Amino acid sequence: MQAGLTLIELDSDLFLASVEACAAIYAAAMNPPEQQLLGRHAIMERHAGYRGFRAIGAIMPSPAGPDGSGGPARPGGLIAAAPAELVGFAYGFHGAGGQWWHDLVSSAVGSLLGRRSAEEWFADSFEIAEVHVLPGHQGHGTGLAMMLALAAGRPERTAVLSTLDADTRARRLYHGLGFTDLLTGFAFPGTDPPYAIMGAPLPLRGAAPPSSRPESPSRW
Repeated sequence: MQAGLTLIELDSDLFLASVEACAAIYAAAMNPPEQQLLGRHAIMERHAGYRGFRAIGAIMPSPAGPDGSGGPARPGGLIAAAPAELVGFAYGFHGAGGQWWHDLVSSAVGSLLGRRSAEEWFADSFEIAEVHVLPGHQGHGTGLAMMLALAAGRPERTAVLSTLDADTRARRLYHGLGFTDLLTGFAFPGTDPPYAIMGAPLPLRGAAPPSSRPESPSRW
């Protein structure tokens, strides 16, 4: 991870207070069409209310804490502090029926790979919804660190996500963490570029051993 950056946990309240900053990071990292940015705040706010929601932020150090990190340390090296200069964020939640992405993607996987495969991947899944880092801070391991922190100690059997179906830095990161392609060339309604739907068993490849992780997400 880039020198000077710190990972923090964003609980639901902190995440909701940081939605505007997160949306700005999303826009800078993805450069989406303007129409896709409309409603992004509302989507993130809705996700924050889903079961098992967890968010991780990457911030520049704050001089507020006694050690210069912005607050007291928690297990796993995370810091309990409100984000000051947020330069990256990642979040996810427990996937369940009735969620737009979950229903759309699990149905598509079931149609192509069979109902059993869809159940294996999505019946008990941690849906990683967003992982973004400002362009000027990419390429230093921040995304990797956020992914490992985000998925650490999750109770679900699998992690699932979608990413652009191209040889991008993000996709190479996911492959390195043990994700495999479930679908390629997948088109979400209202979007032009094709996506890859990916899944990985939990814990992710490269995760810390259980003894060094929190016992459950609520203990962070």
